[in-house]
Amino acid sequence: MLAVPGLRPVSRETQERLARYVALLQDWQRRINLVSPGTLDQIWKRHIVDCLQIFQLAPQARVWADLGAGGGLPGLVLACVLVETPGAMVHLIESNNKKAAFLRAVTVELALPATIHAERIETVIPNLPPIEIVTARALAPLTELVGYSNSLLKKGTVGLFPKGRDYQTELTAALRSWHVSYQLHESLTEAGARIVELRWKDV
Repeated sequence: MLAVPGLRPVSRETQERLARYVALLQDWQRRINLVSPGTLDQIWKRHIVDCLQIFQLAPQARVWADLGAGGGLPGLVLACVLVETPGAMVHLIESNNKKAAFLRAVTVELALPATIHAERIETVIPNLPPIEIVTARALAPLTELVGYSNSLLKKGTVGLFPKGRDYQTELTAALRSWHVSYQLHESLTEAGARIVELRWKDV
């Protein structure tokens, strides 16, 4: 596990679960494309730590939704951290059946508090239970992410969306299209990047 300034350490048990997840991801990566191949040699910093910093912004949250969960980043990482938290559940939405199969396999093997929804986002969202935090990583521009999640945001769900150095362009476009307020959090893993926290203004 990497020691990153500003990132609170996780328990030894969580580190072990994360290591098992990484091993499973690397094994499945040989068969299906779960992450960019060029990032595999830096998987802890580029992916695991990057996801842990999202959790650090809302450590009290128990029920999460991960849109376009792909290889489980950040959804499965969040679930690894939340294993011992009563009432915790991460809803991972992924319409690609092969990727959904991977998410299910990891969830079962590591006994994670996660539910896999192998359907399109717009089909799943209306049927979700109350969600505290909605997130998505490398899925779509902010305007589209708010479009996917606006019904959740209107109910008080908070959005935490990691974005690269062009975050301001995406944020400006989203603010023109949606009635949301925002807060920016500096990334611990990429200089100039931000995690954009969004809330519906009427809440």
